Amino acid sequence: MSLLVVGLSHRSAPVSVLERASLGQDAQIKLLQDTVAAEPAAEAAVLATCNRIELYADVDKFHAGVAELSTLLAQHSGVGLDELTPYLYVHYEDRAVHHMFSVACGLDSMVVGEGQILGQLKDSLAKAQELHSAGRLMNDLFQQALRVGKRAHSETGIDRAGQSLVTFGLEQLARQTPVEEWVRGKKALVIGAGSMSSLAAATLARAGVGEIVVANRTLDRAERLVQILTDGTDVTARAVPMESVPGELARTDLAVSCTGATGLVLTGEDVARAVEGRTQEAAYVDAVPLKPVRLPQAGEDSCPLDLGAVQQGFSVAGEAAVAGMDAATLEQHAAWVDNGTVDRRAEKEAELISALAQTAATVGRIPERRRPEGALDAVPAAEPVLCLLDLAMPRDIDGAAHRVGGVRLVDIESLAEASADAPMASDVDQVRRIVSDEVNAFGAAQRAAHITPTVVALRTMAADVVAGEIARLEGRLPELDDRHRAEITQTVRRVVDKLLHAPTVRVKQLAAEPGGAGYADALRTLFDLDQETVAAVSRATDEKDPE
Repeated sequence: MSLLVVGLSHRSAPVSVLERASLGQDAQIKLLQDTVAAEPAAEAAVLATCNRIELYADVDKFHAGVAELSTLLAQHSGVGLDELTPYLYVHYEDRAVHHMFSVACGLDSMVVGEGQILGQLKDSLAKAQELHSAGRLMNDLFQQALRVGKRAHSETGIDRAGQSLVTFGLEQLARQTPVEEWVRGKKALVIGAGSMSSLAAATLARAGVGEIVVANRTLDRAERLVQILTDGTDVTARAVPMESVPGELARTDLAVSCTGATGLVLTGEDVARAVEGRTQEAAYVDAVPLKPVRLPQAGEDSCPLDLGAVQQGFSVAGEAAVAGMDAATLEQHAAWVDNGTVDRRAEKEAELISALAQTAATVGRIPERRRPEGALDAVPAAEPVLCLLDLAMPRDIDGAAHRVGGVRLVDIESLAEASADAPMASDVDQVRRIVSDEVNAFGAAQRAAHITPTVVALRTMAADVVAGEIARLEGRLPELDDRHRAEITQTVRRVVDKLLHAPTVRVKQLAAEPGGAGYADALRTLFDLDQETVAAVSRATDEKDPE
């Protein structure tokens, strides 16, 4: 076994690099075809998700394989090899198997324990099988990885440690509010009808969202998804063409996008137009919005303050502005800023204001005034009028939407930051032990399978020797009757089988241990087995095994 994986993921590369290196369906197909056509690789498979791009191959030379796979990844991703190389990781043989099994269990996911990766692994294997780039090793590896992933989810509580990216993204949008409570009654727009978008729609439907609108470039796929969502349920859903997205966005509360588009699906301008007129807020911020401060401009004669008397000018917080000012001037300035009239009731606090001004002049800032009975009740932050969840790679929604007033955007980059602090369940250690055990078992099985063709070739050679000797005996003793001939033949075969039994069983056991690959070579040398005969047995075995 010479399994090699070269790839990059959210753990090794920034989102900006992952976004540029993402592979569309056509690029994945071409990458697979070029990999198996390359000299070092005999078979290959590609695992491309929203946060990883990995190329698996069975190679006969490690260094040549790393160079070839890295070059192919750079060529098909469109990112220069020099730029891509610092973010690539390489795993070989047992380490490559360990990595694959960890990925299948969700240990290497952005959200630890998420189970969606199993479906992505299955799709990757199916694509490799369809293109005939998956041979015995890729089939064994991916199928066993799927079994290991299912075992981890069934035998441990890893599901408690993680969720799908959809659920995690919705939790980030909802913040401290339970998702079911937060989405209840909302109108949701799902852009795309692929696996991730379908998962998003199903998650929203289960959570109790008020209405789901599915938009897709191929309307038929959107309609099929709507049919699945509404069949036998009370979910309200409808399908629209992609051209309807701007209008639907202006009426929705939550939009989830995950398409295979290479460019932006929603620009910052699209988002700004969608929320225009839906909020009176100038901008949404997490803290209580501060009232904008209007500063006097040079030449504004109407300003009651003498700008020349203010030595340090005006700060946004207004602290330097009050230094040395009397109460009446402060009051007049406040009225001028608000375009209002002076309220003379403020004169009752003239002494207090003057004292504050004097203190500010001395210490350089306005002292805080705290009520003895406790802090004032905090004013809750305003809710955004439009929430966006972008799960695509490359991104569907312009990052400029972060700066649009009334909008909250969660994308792959912000999910990566949030997941870095996500708590890990105690079951993760148990899953790691499962992975370690399964890696050892897989390696032993592969090493044992590697020597099997040699053992079969040895037994075939022994059977040919027996047949030849029996034929020679019949020529020397033509008077032998059938009963004696059969008895002699059976005796010779038993002798040969007994002589071969112990060494062949033992060599399989030894070959299954780490470093046991050399036993096949030793067996071929000791019994002078023809290499082509062994290869023919191996090919025949592969043809019998279904993919």
